Amino acid sequence: MPSEDAAPRLDVDQILADPGVRIVVCCGAGGVGKTTTAAALALRAAEQHGRRTVVLTIDPARRLAQSLGLTELDNTPRQVKGIDVEASGGELHAMMLDMKRTFDDVVLQHTDPAKAAEIFANPFYQAMSSTFAGTQEYMAMEKLGQLHARGEWDLIVVDTPPSRSALDFLDAPARLSRFLDGRMLRLLLAPARTGGRSMFTFVTAGFGMFSKVVQKVLGAQLLTDLSGFVAALDSMFGGFRQRAEQTYRILQARETAFLLVAAPESDAVREAAYFAGRLREERMPLAGLVLNRVHRPVVELDAAASLAAAERLVELGGHEVTVDVLRAHAALARQAVRERQVAARFTEAFPLVPAVSVTAQPADVHDVDGLRTIGAAISRP
Repeated sequence: MPSEDAAPRLDVDQILADPGVRIVVCCGAGGVGKTTTAAALALRAAEQHGRRTVVLTIDPARRLAQSLGLTELDNTPRQVKGIDVEASGGELHAMMLDMKRTFDDVVLQHTDPAKAAEIFANPFYQAMSSTFAGTQEYMAMEKLGQLHARGEWDLIVVDTPPSRSALDFLDAPARLSRFLDGRMLRLLLAPARTGGRSMFTFVTAGFGMFSKVVQKVLGAQLLTDLSGFVAALDSMFGGFRQRAEQTYRILQARETAFLLVAAPESDAVREAAYFAGRLREERMPLAGLVLNRVHRPVVELDAAASLAAAERLVELGGHEVTVDVLRAHAALARQAVRERQVAARFTEAFPLVPAVSVTAQPADVHDVDGLRTIGAAISRP
């Protein structure tokens, strides 16, 4: 029966040590351990391979900050102290994406102060920069592009957003471009290019029916806010698109390695398979699969044999604790079989993608030692 072990062996240390690899992107469904995996890989790159590493997380629960012994993380990289880099000479920095602040920084960088103040005051911008669907994924791409452009990191490790779908991270730039190029947006933008005539004067003159329909759907005030937002950001739209395209090309380059992270559960493996297919279509470098929280029996005894032994002991009046242990082992063996069957769905679809499995830990990772344990498990020979 195929299993995760049927795939080629993923050599994570080779990836982390390769000076040609400058970006590692951990992606997958929510709740599969992406944040922990990203932090563990970044720590290992710094401690074992001497690389100046920054890990970018989009984890609202702040687990990464706690596990690295930091009181907080924000939009600026903070150096992690007290880790074992004396021999390697590496460094580890960590940061957490602040979606709105990243958007604000982009506005400040590409407009004058007066225009920036106008944009910040616009209600539509306030909503879009905080809650608009896809903004977090796009701003993650913006931040990755910024970190890459600075050129001061040997390795950038990205923990992708906890999106409804892992594909949202790749789709964000295209979705933004569709928004910017949409017919309605071009109509809304037209008044700003007609010598300052008001939105409603222009639209009523040339697009009376359109104006009535849009106002009915959106409401007059929202339409006014949107029109002002579009006019204010007009000069920036080309820059948004250009930077998104640049970052997309970086993700396609050999300096990037995508690591799919999954748990041996149907939904998570299905999501990983979708993402692998998309990466293949986009010609992006998929380095391998990390299968987290895998259960393995302690001894080589299948479920049937374990249950048979337990029943035999019951008949003989055997030790009750031993019977319970055998039954617990049978349950674990059955779970391990189910997990191998689930994992096989990925390896059958992508037999050439290297994989590594990480045994389920007895407790949640909450400190640097725990991250080292995970890093060692992912990188075991």
